[in-house]
Amino acid sequence: MRIVFMGTPDFAVPTLSEIVGRGHEVVAVYTRAPAPAGRRGLDLTPSPVHAVAERFGLPVFTPKSLKGEEAAEAFRAHDADVAVVVAYGLILPQAILDAPRLGCLNLHGSLLPRWRGAAPIQRAIMAGDRETGVAVMQMEAGLDTGPVGLVERIPIGPDMTAGELHDRMMVIGADLMGRALAALERGGLAFTPQPATGVEYAAKIEKAETRIDWSKPAQEVHDRIRGLSPFPGAWFPLGAEEARVKVLRSTLAEGSAAPGMVLDDRLTIACGAGAVRLVELQKAGKQPMGAETFLRGNAVPPGSRLA
Repeated sequence: MRIVFMGTPDFAVPTLSEIVGRGHEVVAVYTRAPAPAGRRGLDLTPSPVHAVAERFGLPVFTPKSLKGEEAAEAFRAHDADVAVVVAYGLILPQAILDAPRLGCLNLHGSLLPRWRGAAPIQRAIMAGDRETGVAVMQMEAGLDTGPVGLVERIPIGPDMTAGELHDRMMVIGADLMGRALAALERGGLAFTPQPATGVEYAAKIEKAETRIDWSKPAQEVHDRIRGLSPFPGAWFPLGAEEARVKVLRSTLAEGSAAPGMVLDDRLTIACGAGAVRLVELQKAGKQPMGAETFLRGNAVPPGSRLA
């Protein structure tokens, strides 16, 4: 089929590669414009999708907006059978959604209608979900409201981080989209409307959510740590300078005391109920390190209390 691919981050790269590998004709790749990088922001770095598209020799388009008749006319000129959208980053107006003969398919990282929106991977873990998935849906004007064609369910392990789930999901999602396109080409991809119940919105992660609140139950603290790992990272201030320390990995532990109390020499921290053990940490400008290595250069003695 003639396909327009629309995506930007690493998450979208395996799907683009899958589409090319299956022999489809990718007539255009839409992605975000190169972003300033380097110390002075003078260098422009293309998106991961942009870089891969160029290696495949595919035509790349980086409009700042898709609004207006000029953008719609340029999109229609690709004469695409279908558009595939994976974490593109721009809103698709109705004229764009209507342009491909078979519409626009979106790969979304959740079990819709739960976790519609910007941060479904992080929100699923932060909420303590034990299962999530990837879905191929037909796009429409609403936010992730379209009917679903294919779904693959993915278990969430008790210590799995958002980064680990992201990496697993993007591989499974690429295969799922490949199968969806094959079914669509045969005329055998059936879409089911999303149920009206069970809708949850995965709002963008705000900075205020990233500081660890030790007064919360240990399970909630643990879920927040792994849901925000590796980026933006849940953190706590340490020492008189209140240097930010990100916690990239934790596990549930036994013990109780006042919230924030350090219970032992393995960085077990008391929470509002129960405790968590900090397994991997990172100070600003430093590489991630295990708790044992971290404690060699940072004084966090048992009996002290984290803010």
